Amino acid sequence: MTTSSSRPAVLDLIGNTPMVQVTRLDTGPCTLFLKLESQNPGGSIKDRIGLAMVDAAERDGRLKPGGTVIEATAGNTGLGLALVARAKGYNVALVVPDKMSTEKVLHLKALGAEVHITRSDVGKGHPEYYQDYAARLAKETPGAFFADQFNNPANPLAHETSTGPEIWQQMGHDVDAIAVGVGSAGTITGLTRYFKKVQPELGFILADPTGSIVAEYTRSGKVGVAGSWAVEGIGEDFIPAIADLSSVRAAYSISDEDSFGSARELLRAEGILGGSSTGTLLAAALRFCREQTTPKRVVSFVVDTGTRYLSKVYNDQWMLDQGLLPRKRYGDLRDVISRRYEEGGVVSVGADDTLLTAFARMRAADVSQLPVLDGKKLIGVIDESDLLLSVHADAARFRSPVSSAMTTAPETISPKASLAELEALLDRGLVAIVADAAGFHGLITRFDLLNHLRRNLT
Repeated sequence: MTTSSSRPAVLDLIGNTPMVQVTRLDTGPCTLFLKLESQNPGGSIKDRIGLAMVDAAERDGRLKPGGTVIEATAGNTGLGLALVARAKGYNVALVVPDKMSTEKVLHLKALGAEVHITRSDVGKGHPEYYQDYAARLAKETPGAFFADQFNNPANPLAHETSTGPEIWQQMGHDVDAIAVGVGSAGTITGLTRYFKKVQPELGFILADPTGSIVAEYTRSGKVGVAGSWAVEGIGEDFIPAIADLSSVRAAYSISDEDSFGSARELLRAEGILGGSSTGTLLAAALRFCREQTTPKRVVSFVVDTGTRYLSKVYNDQWMLDQGLLPRKRYGDLRDVISRRYEEGGVVSVGADDTLLTAFARMRAADVSQLPVLDGKKLIGVIDESDLLLSVHADAARFRSPVSSAMTTAPETISPKASLAELEALLDRGLVAIVADAAGFHGLITRFDLLNHLRRNLT
């Protein structure tokens, strides 16, 4: 049974993360270093503030034994808080936007946190906005401590007293610029306070997702209208109250394509597995470095571990569905297909495979139907209904061949058909099987069509 009678040893592993030099990416005349915050026990830089905020709340009596830690988070602050609070015996309730990766949600639940998922498409003041939702939940929960990272002074203090001194020591008191993003603004504020004391000339490189208002605010002083972005954890539609942006010397708006692409390139080139916001920081740091005419020593962060994004950043199919990977365009229905045969994306079965194999592949790929192929030739289709009809009376029939249950001679549609013809086929409750004289190209579901229409929004 977990108790709060002793300090958990795992908390002593927070901080003192390693620094590594980038050696295989083009850094221009500069030397770029990455501080591996992914090596914290909870997998991110937010472990630091999770520990600081819980410790401060315990000291001043806001958090008492049996209490509940509540926070609005894009994931990592929640994981840091859950790691610390659960280890100390507190309850944890977190409100997270629905764009958060599955891995983060599963990790939070495994730690014993109560997770409330809310909308990511609404702004401050809306009852479903994650910060407003969390504040309301805190008021309704007896013994609640609302961590409120956006306004909590322990947030920047953690970076002023730990992250900053570590960078200064690891860089041998020789650093010219630091690349950071802004979520709650704790990192940039804490580091700004520390480096104003030890090296006032140091400048910050602001890495901001395209759609966020923070970069433009540092350039013009105006609060613009926010858009949307897929990167998690940084970027805002308001300027956090604790933000100190006075030492920002360069600000870059980084597209989702550049952010996700840079994270993937970091893994390929340097063997370092970082998350989506790490890609944003890296893209901005590299732009800054390549623009310089004199050598500078620059630091950025691997903000969190990329194992948290295997279903997103490192999943080619998800990247294609989001329009974040380049893809050949045909100008016909092949552009609507999510998993194209010619790209090796089709999950299929053969006529001699067992129904159990078909079921396992449907489940693994999260699809409800599979083409039955003989080479590239389409000879049938099998879906969940076919499987159920075959095995519902006798589970032993899972060992039967796919040919015993598949639909033969299925209706197909030419890739040259119109969207209206496709919609008519889908309206009949069918999956569109795209094929012509050249062979089978892929399947189109209602979701594939919706995703295609979403990608083409202007």
